[in-house]
Amino acid sequence: MSKIVPTISSSVAGPLGVKHLPRFWQKVSLENAGKLADGYPGCGAGYDQMVLDALGLDKDATLSFIKSEKPTYPQLEAWIKKQPGAKLDQGAITAINAAIDGYIHDDETRKSILSANGIEESCSGPYDAVNLNNLDDWLEFYQAELKG
Repeated sequence: MSKIVPTISSSVAGPLGVKHLPRFWQKVSLENAGKLADGYPGCGAGYDQMVLDALGLDKDATLSFIKSEKPTYPQLEAWIKKQPGAKLDQGAITAINAAIDGYIHDDETRKSILSANGIEESCSGPYDAVNLNNLDDWLEFYQAELKG
């Protein structure tokens, strides 16, 4: 069975406007299908947990829903809207999006990702975790699917 590197960036938002939520859905869905590439958590402690907390979602209930129902992305958003206590007001969405955009990796992580991609550490960027994670994903995808 082929393992798949997540292809949705944390910078992507679905119709609700919540960044990273589509990536979270993709990772959990792939993990449940046994297809998530090694080294990627279905639901990790970083952006995944930040989004769950910001939206007021119960982690176990959310993971259980995705596992049992195998929803499309719009079906996940519809389910979220029905959850008691879900925080979907513009203030909550703006706050989580700003937290995602503003998250910065530590210097060691940045150096490691840049080095793996053949980019000099002294370059002008990127510094933010979203774009560093994109570089990391693209390299993993390249190595798994294109390198030959």
